[in-house]
Amino acid sequence: MNVPQIRLESSFIKMGLRTEKPVQEIEQPPAVQSIQQPKAILEIETIPGKLTIDQTKARADVDLKSVGRRIEEFAQNGYQDWLKGLERRAAQGTELMKIENGGNPIANQAKENSEGPTQQFNIGWVPSHNSVKVQYEPAKVNIEVQPQKPKIEVEVKKPVHNYTPGKVSTEIIEKNNLSIDFINLTI
Repeated sequence: MNVPQIRLESSFIKMGLRTEKPVQEIEQPPAVQSIQQPKAILEIETIPGKLTIDQTKARADVDLKSVGRRIEEFAQNGYQDWLKGLERRAAQGTELMKIENGGNPIANQAKENSEGPTQQFNIGWVPSHNSVKVQYEPAKVNIEVQPQKPKIEVEVKKPVHNYTPGKVSTEIIEKNNLSIDFINLTI
């Protein structure tokens, strides 16, 4: 027995995508820089050291005295000798005035006037210790620095940006289809 039939046969549409990739170009030009560093202002002031050496006493110890000092010493020694002589003569005159008290003042005075002072000898240092006076004032250095800030100039360049957008296009590879078929139909 043949039964009438309707046959339906369908196929889906087949689509294809055609893609063109986007192109992006970015270029960053370098910035233009200008950097200058001015020199610092530097001021140096030096006060030199001072050395003072006084060797007057050392020169006097080895008998190398100036004329002025010798004259001053001779004048002082002469005055002291004159005072001692005056004192001695006054004392001897007083003894002679009182000759009646006894003793032998003339012989004693003759012996006293003829003998000099006893000389002393001892070890000594020529020149004497600490006879050279040394004084030193150290040098002074004053330093002043004024730093200078750097001068920086920058010119920023914008990036160069080129963009080509991508494209997507569709195409039909195979169309959809519906076939209808009748079998065993009798009319």
